Amino acid sequence: GRAAARTLGERLAGVSFARVIASPLERALETATLIRPTDAVEVDDRLLEADYGEWEGSTVEEIEARWPAERSAYEADPSAHGSAGGETGQDVARRVGSLLEELIEWAAESRTPADDQRVLLVGHSTLNRVMLAVALDVPLGDYRRRFRQDWANLTVLRFPGGFAAGAQLLLYNDMSHLRGIRGATWE
Repeated sequence: GRAAARTLGERLAGVSFARVIASPLERALETATLIRPTDAVEVDDRLLEADYGEWEGSTVEEIEARWPAERSAYEADPSAHGSAGGETGQDVARRVGSLLEELIEWAAESRTPADDQRVLLVGHSTLNRVMLAVALDVPLGDYRRRFRQDWANLTVLRFPGGFAAGAQLLLYNDMSHLRGIRGATWE
């Protein structure tokens, strides 16, 4: 993971970011710092991984054995179902959607060229998949089936018409930095 993050940082070395924002969890903060060692990293709780409540720390097998009905409901529609004390996909979508709206509003008000409005977000797998569903207007219940997020991947979204118009997906779950590709290949 760390080596992949450093390699992603090398890939993005010539790309400017107006802001770098990470989840407050240590692994996300470390990843952000490995990718952008000279940039200040902001922390935003809305980038936290989904809260799995009572399931936290359990294996899939343990969850299926202890909470079979809840696990089955979650598999059928993770947007509406979660564990006791945890979040649903809808909960995660509300918080990440509010962050996206805020960032798009910030970019619109900044009156700087689009290249100077780039924001690097460092989050977690479920959070990132929900973010993609929200940004691309994919039914939220499909986020687990439709999207994959590998460690230290690069996914690039652009919002040319604002949040309500939805995003353009320029790059998805890209790991080409591990093959030596450098720069902003999505431009």
